Amino acid sequence: MGIEYTAELDASAGEVWRWLARPGAIHRLIPPWQPMTVVREAQSLRDGAAELRIAGAPWTSQHLAAEYVEGSRFVDELTSFPLRVVNPWRHEHLVEPHGEHTLITDRVTSGVPAALLRSTFSYRERQLAGDLAAHAAHSRTPLTIAVTGASGLIGTQLGALLSTGGHRVIRLVRRPVAGTNERTWDPAAPAADLLDGVDAVVHLAGASIAGRFTEAHKRAIRDSRIGPTRRLAELAAAAGAGTFVSASAIGIYGADRADEPLDERSAPGTDFLAGVVAGWEADAVAGVSGSATRAVQVRTGLVLTPRGGYLRPMRPLFSLGVGGRLGSGDEWLSWIGIDDLLDVYLRALTDPSLIGPVNAVAPNPVQSRDFAKVFGHVLRRPAVVPVPSFGPKLLLGAEGAAEIVEASQLVRPARLTAAGHTFRHPDLADALRHLMGQVVHPAG
Repeated sequence: MGIEYTAELDASAGEVWRWLARPGAIHRLIPPWQPMTVVREAQSLRDGAAELRIAGAPWTSQHLAAEYVEGSRFVDELTSFPLRVVNPWRHEHLVEPHGEHTLITDRVTSGVPAALLRSTFSYRERQLAGDLAAHAAHSRTPLTIAVTGASGLIGTQLGALLSTGGHRVIRLVRRPVAGTNERTWDPAAPAADLLDGVDAVVHLAGASIAGRFTEAHKRAIRDSRIGPTRRLAELAAAAGAGTFVSASAIGIYGADRADEPLDERSAPGTDFLAGVVAGWEADAVAGVSGSATRAVQVRTGLVLTPRGGYLRPMRPLFSLGVGGRLGSGDEWLSWIGIDDLLDVYLRALTDPSLIGPVNAVAPNPVQSRDFAKVFGHVLRRPAVVPVPSFGPKLLLGAEGAAEIVEASQLVRPARLTAAGHTFRHPDLADALRHLMGQVVHPAG
């Protein structure tokens, strides 16, 4: 048993091979609906070993030097005991020119039936094709990019997207460094040489908004953003970095704008999160004021991925058939798939015409009741059990529930639309099918 899956990619064989050989490829190819995490990437396609955890169990894939052919073939085998006895696994990867395109073939010998593997390899094909297209559109010159929050949900995937595209990613960490591509960052007093040799900065770090809105939690949210952002932006400008891209949020528009269409020119709201985001953005702008550093603030909507964000707490309920709308059902949800969010960051780093706030949301927002209906349909489960209003209030408090769970924001990506930006998954159903492994695909 096993599978042989072949896909045709609109890129040269050299481009495909280089993408596969660079750091980050494994992060981009692991399906987000599967219980798999990367412990250590293989350092070489020739003879490296990748270490993963699958549902908590160790999985080590050893690359076989004797079967390696530079530019066209590499092979890995499962070596972990006892999994290698229970389920032997051999994975052959082939990259072949096909006219102006490339054929990539995955040939797996395993006890796992092909039907169970097909969604995984279909996902890998879409990821590889999407990443190559994004880099062809936006990555012309390799950059050295410093990233805060690089180990978080978005930071891990963004670092992988950038490094597979040929950029050098320097992780700014708050612990002792573990390699030449890490530097220790003190948000309260960053070292003067922290950003030496850096072309661009992506600032993602900040305390999680999730949690009960106590005064202590609100202070942590505010203090982890306002102050550290300005100091980092000032340092980026002083170091001559060309671009400073900082995370922001559509929370700047306020929690309840009803049916009012919102774009980057809309007035900010007046609640707690709106004030935090406004101060956060002001820090980034003030920090680079008077310099040649371009500042972009990525106002992120509800990020969709089974690994976290909006989907993670909802997925178990919907999978059991007891999911449903949050709130009244009238609330507008301005969402974005995680890969489209990464593309927005990539464009912000490389497109000199983008300056200032950019709404990182898909072009088709939906109301809460429709989101639940679509998610249930994708998972082939009913979605008719509304979440009781007291649940979010118990977890977040009345203020937190109002500003997060019950928020209604009809946000449009006006700046991206004007720039002719292409979304990988502009439709909610398509985005959820991709993320949940429900794409119908012919045999590969």
